[in-house]
Amino acid sequence: MTTATQAVERARLGFDAAAIPRWTTAIALGAVCAISLWLRTRVLGAGFWIDEGISVGIAHHPLTAIPHLLREDGSPPLYYLLLHVWIGWFGDGERATHVLSLVPALACIPVAYWIGRSLFGRTAGWVCALLAAIDPYLTYYAQETRMYSLAAFLSLVVTGAFARGVIEGRRRYLPLLVVSLDLLLYTHNWGLFFCVGLAAATVVFARSRWREAAVAGAAVALLYAPWVPTLVYQVRHTGAPWAQAPGVDALVLAPASVFAGDIAFGALVLAAGAGLVARRREPVPMALLVAAGVTIVVAWTESQISSSWTSRYFAVLLGPLLLALGAGLVRSGKLGIAALALAVFLWCGYTLHDDKSNARAIARAVKPYLRPGDLVISTHPEQVPVLRYYLGTGFRYATQLGPVPDPQVMDWRNALHRIKAATVQRDLEPVLASVRPGQDLVVVSPVFRDYQAWEAPWTRRVYLTSLLWTHTIADDPRFEQIATVKPDEILQKRNYWKPLQAVVYVRRG
Repeated sequence: MTTATQAVERARLGFDAAAIPRWTTAIALGAVCAISLWLRTRVLGAGFWIDEGISVGIAHHPLTAIPHLLREDGSPPLYYLLLHVWIGWFGDGERATHVLSLVPALACIPVAYWIGRSLFGRTAGWVCALLAAIDPYLTYYAQETRMYSLAAFLSLVVTGAFARGVIEGRRRYLPLLVVSLDLLLYTHNWGLFFCVGLAAATVVFARSRWREAAVAGAAVALLYAPWVPTLVYQVRHTGAPWAQAPGVDALVLAPASVFAGDIAFGALVLAAGAGLVARRREPVPMALLVAAGVTIVVAWTESQISSSWTSRYFAVLLGPLLLALGAGLVRSGKLGIAALALAVFLWCGYTLHDDKSNARAIARAVKPYLRPGDLVISTHPEQVPVLRYYLGTGFRYATQLGPVPDPQVMDWRNALHRIKAATVQRDLEPVLASVRPGQDLVVVSPVFRDYQAWEAPWTRRVYLTSLLWTHTIADDPRFEQIATVKPDEILQKRNYWKPLQAVVYVRRG
């Protein structure tokens, strides 16, 4: 160990051992949380996109109906149940529902400090807290009405309880591991892959404690068992046909998914790697990396079959990756300080669009034309819930899958098979015939700017049927076009994700 490194290590140990008053720690953590709050509320009122419309739509159903309703969606129930209660208290506006995601994102900061300090020392605790405060992934999903910031928070708790209870053998943490891991499983299905990663880390680093780990695993399985029949049904009938099978590059780049794929993350990885190699005999950081690595490999392998790979699902890995980074950065001395400074500089400037979708603007533009009973056709079927949110009640909805009985929910059951089987004569014509003379018809369709974004099995079929249906309606002599709604991203060069356009027709005869 070089003289400079020894000095850094002595300074770190001295700081860790210092008798710092608790109130000072609380104030410092509060200041870090305040900075993070500023970062994570700059676009709190952003308009909903596809998945957020689905979240709010599902949450509007009765609490007892949500678990069964999710057989159509493919997700576990915890987040939707919480969102249902939250909406009852605070309403279903964009800001109100985004705050439900903001809370666990901010809670990651003190939790990361507590776990990092308990495992690696006070300095590492502060590094972990700072990473949690500026992480672009958490900044993004703190302002989205989805479950990912909650899953990230639970991932941190699971990781801390696993490291203390299994790797270090402190049995009093095992109940926390069981409860937090079950909550994670009830939040996102990729928690199952994380379970495999934790099991692998146990085999490698804690074989002598296999009995305690087995008891904890059995308890987790027992608490999760009531959901298994629904999970099996979802696997057979829903899935993620909108995703593509990942390549080898996705496997390598996966750890960046819960931070940012930029030079700052690369610097953090290099610095943390140098620190961990120098202290490779420490079991906990290595166990966390094994758990994360195995989880990634299992998810990648499974996604070759089901195409369920998407970067936002890696919320389940924020815990082990963030804590391993924190441990490695502290142990790498000046290199770690430099990498952390770069991350602070770049990540504090991370910005978001104030709208992830133009669905809100499109809905506002077409709503004046609509009267109760008018028909809205969305040729991008999963856009219906967000359109229903912004248009309100009183209108009928249809897609290539047919009339939509519940426009607050996207029915993913066998959706790819159903859309492949759709035809103009069998599916579109009856819908058009249901529009009476004098009624309006609004056709909402995607803007196909980049075909590569539509190459997955589901999105390719949406692309093809959308072109066919919009052209068929435009050529139908029964309908007269009365308005066209131009999407904002064409007029203002905004980079919306899968933007929409709309045409308003009236039936003349």
